[in-house]
Amino acid sequence: MREIRAFEAKNKLDQLLDWVEASEEVIIPRRGRVVARHVPPRPAVNSEQARNAAAAIRAMSRGVKLGRLEVKDLVAKGRRLRG
Repeated sequence: MREIRAFEAKNKLDQLLDWVEASEEVIIPRRGRVVARHVPPRPAVNSEQARNAAAAIRAMSRGVKLGRLEVKDLVAKGRRLRG
């Protein structure tokens, strides 16, 4: 983690961005108190992986029973009660 004063950060913005791009965290204190924290962005969500996970969850829930009741019947009943 790097620390750079506010005045320096203003004058060295390109260098600060280079550090963050290189996966470094940079904090900027002012009068002894941290006022900013620059961190690299989180990786983007992999939409294909998310779809596969949702499909796996749906597949696992098919045919699940709670005693004599099936989940799909409980969902349908809940929808009827709400409507």
